[in-house]
Amino acid sequence: MEIDIAVRESDDRRLKTKYKNAIYVIQRAFALYSVDEVAFSFNGGKDSTVLLHLLRAGYYLHKAEKIGCNGDLMDGEIAYPIRTIYFESASAFPEINSFTYETAKSYGLQMEIIRLDFKAGLEALLKAKPIRAIFLGVRIGDPTAVGQEQFSPSSPGWPPFMRVNPILDWSYRDVWSFLLTCKVRYCSLYDEGYTSIGSVHDTVPNGLLCIRDSSNSEGKFRPAYLLADGRLERAGRVKKNSSPPCGQLASVSNGLKSRDLSWHSMLTASIIAVGDEILFGTVEDKLGSSLCRRLHSIGWTVSQLAVTRNDIDSVADEVVKRKSTNDMVFIYGGIGPLHSDVTLAGVAKAFGVRTAPDEEFEEYLRHLIGEKCTGDRNEMAQLPEGITELLHHEQLPVPLIKCHNVIILSATNVAELDLQWDCLLDLSSSNGLLVLMEPLQSKRLCTNTSDVEAAQPLSKLCLEFPDLYIGAYRASRNGPLIITFQGKDQGRIAAATAALSEKLHTGQFCEVD
Repeated sequence: MEIDIAVRESDDRRLKTKYKNAIYVIQRAFALYSVDEVAFSFNGGKDSTVLLHLLRAGYYLHKAEKIGCNGDLMDGEIAYPIRTIYFESASAFPEINSFTYETAKSYGLQMEIIRLDFKAGLEALLKAKPIRAIFLGVRIGDPTAVGQEQFSPSSPGWPPFMRVNPILDWSYRDVWSFLLTCKVRYCSLYDEGYTSIGSVHDTVPNGLLCIRDSSNSEGKFRPAYLLADGRLERAGRVKKNSSPPCGQLASVSNGLKSRDLSWHSMLTASIIAVGDEILFGTVEDKLGSSLCRRLHSIGWTVSQLAVTRNDIDSVADEVVKRKSTNDMVFIYGGIGPLHSDVTLAGVAKAFGVRTAPDEEFEEYLRHLIGEKCTGDRNEMAQLPEGITELLHHEQLPVPLIKCHNVIILSATNVAELDLQWDCLLDLSSSNGLLVLMEPLQSKRLCTNTSDVEAAQPLSKLCLEFPDLYIGAYRASRNGPLIITFQGKDQGRIAAATAALSEKLHTGQFCEVD
């Protein structure tokens, strides 16, 4: 069978694992239900195209095993009998319709066309010919995947049947790895920049695949399999009448809030350090201040730097508070196989998901730890399910972890943080992971003016320059007063310092490096 042979001969170990697990689910379904009792919902999209070929391979292997064949049968010797359902819609892309009908003809699918909505169509279908199970190309991250397992009964209020989801744990990368490895045909829209296809009313090419050059006046796009960040596959699901120009998105991706990201916008980040040792005072946290400086260097402001205990609930509570009020949250500490390493579990709880093994991440750990790895290896590869994106970079032995707008850093010292930060910036230049803005400008002045003398002028200055951060502190109680100015416009900072000099009626300022 050509699909089975292509995967077995592939060097992609992750794909082999995903394929093996999906085939197991399919064969399990064939053991539970007869072929007459199952159906396959095909819609012409990439996920259902993958499932079609998995079903072909799964049924072939199921029948070959049943008749005691050692794999010598030709593909055509075992017909594909699974009932296939296509819910045709007037709002479907013509390319989807054409691909679906051509695929049905190529593989001899017993396709039934239903021109009703999904629920009404299923009710009519099951009434005419009872079906006990339906194969669906649902993946974690899909809107309909919430709460589903590989075998899930239909929801209350729906006709009773078993939903069988062989590719539930497949990622965007897994889908394209399968399609390209097996060299099967897919809908042509995916070669035109579409990454997730709905109706003609709510789907446009993914702006992240736009070819950005002066000669691209027609708005050409790279194919879907070149999308670097699989979590952004639905970025093209927008209203066409409000779609942005090529290369822009209607809203900021990567978990950022929808807002105008002009150079003068302010993006905010929150930093969370996890570690009882910091709270006990036995270890000084140097990563927080270092990360603050790096964020300022790309034009971001830091709203809070918090330290929390090595406790799942404490981590979850802190993430919940920060992820909805900041554009990005950075968290470090509590990563590893120890009993106190609870950061990933806390992040999962904050998003209301469980942790589950990630084969790709485990493979990286295996290469890193090798034979020293014990049974705890699987625990280290337990990542928040359905929301995790691995951030790959050639300089990193293990990818960084991102869950929506939370980036989990594994750095334990400033040198490691420097490396991970440089990799994040490198990734941002190619796929927009972080929005890189003009660095924040800062200036520090010191004066021997007393706090009482400086208080009112500084308060008035803050009202006159609301676009600047103006603060004051003393390194020691008897030392000079240090006044800090921070903002995006060096000219505004210069104007503010001149105004302060007039308000204090003194020119006795010196600049602090």
